[in-house]
Amino acid sequence: MSNVEQLYESQSWIEPFLYFTVLLFFLLAIILFALTIYSRFKRNRNEALDHKYSAMIEDVLIKVIFYDKTFKEIENEEISVDLLQDGIFRKNMMKSVIELHKNYEGIYAKKLEDFYLESRLIKDSFKKLKNPNWEIKCQGIMEVSEMNISKAFDSLVKISKKKNKILKITAINACIKLNGTNGILHLIKHKHRFDIWTQLNIIEAIKRSNTREIDGIELLLASKNKSVVSLGLKIIHTFQLSNNITFVEDLHQTSRSISIKNEAQKVLENLSIVV
Repeated sequence: MSNVEQLYESQSWIEPFLYFTVLLFFLLAIILFALTIYSRFKRNRNEALDHKYSAMIEDVLIKVIFYDKTFKEIENEEISVDLLQDGIFRKNMMKSVIELHKNYEGIYAKKLEDFYLESRLIKDSFKKLKNPNWEIKCQGIMEVSEMNISKAFDSLVKISKKKNKILKITAINACIKLNGTNGILHLIKHKHRFDIWTQLNIIEAIKRSNTREIDGIELLLASKNKSVVSLGLKIIHTFQLSNNITFVEDLHQTSRSISIKNEAQKVLENLSIVV
């Protein structure tokens, strides 16, 4: 201990310490500068590739949609195997296919769906569904639902059981898009509570789905999860499902929850006015 005190009092350590500090600062500055240059170079390179690839992809998709080109023909003629394995190219191709599909219907939308399958973009979407990052998961969910991939339904049901609220809503909304109101019947056994914001999002998703027939909603009223029962009542009330009035009456009589009884009563009063 005395040696340390003597070294400190002699101040002979100051000069080496300053040299070390300056050298460390200099090295950190060089590293930071190098990282900045690399980051800018990478960004500029990616932007250049985005621009280049976007033009190529646009030309390819025009031929697919309007000139009945198949993916195999394009793969042989215009897109190399190496390019199809390039991450930036595939990201741009996915973005273009999804955006176009949102704006087209009928035979044009079907051609894009075929291209999505044949180009194996579907595999990219399913990889995103398995990604631990919830934002990437959401991206995958939106892709498979937009492209009407019904075989993704079971995966979406599993994701809807996650605690992350945004992820949960995105998955449930996708289930509705793929399977109409049948896409929410799996909520009967759901263990987590749905707050009012989540319930309203689900109802809005049903409206956007333009489902002509809303069937099976009475099954939600049998759930042991009170928030699911409440969701069922709200759907019946919102869409004026008077054919479910007997199920609401039974719920009103048998439920032990005061809040559910009160909500059921309001639904019954509303349906009686409509009827």
